[in-house]
Amino acid sequence: VQLQASGGGLVQAGGSLRLSCAASGYTFAAYGMGWFRQAPGKEREFVGSHSWSSGTTSYADSVKGRFTISRDNAKNTVYLQMNSLKPEDTAVYYCAAKKYGSSWYRSVTDYDYWGQGTQVTVSS
Repeated sequence: VQLQASGGGLVQAGGSLRLSCAASGYTFAAYGMGWFRQAPGKEREFVGSHSWSSGTTSYADSVKGRFTISRDNAKNTVYLQMNSLKPEDTAVYYCAAKKYGSSWYRSVTDYDYWGQGTQVTVSS
């Protein structure tokens, strides 16, 4: 099982980025997907999740209305569209997968597989 996150980079406050997470080695459609982030000196925190079947999503309050998760099962890829970025969004962003996961799973320990992370830096 492999999850490969990409799309991170340096962006000014107010800008946008789209992260991608390409999955391989398992039946992607059977897994709920989550995005987490970890800033220096802080614990990894939930950003958002996408259910495996119903299409429902869930977001942390800090990103609600600015970030959107989508998935393309034909491409085995989940996306995180990030708009109106703020300096406090600076972190390493990780994608994660949970078999038959709903959008309600928000804990790091809920997820079975993890990607390697991609750095997002937002300058003020």
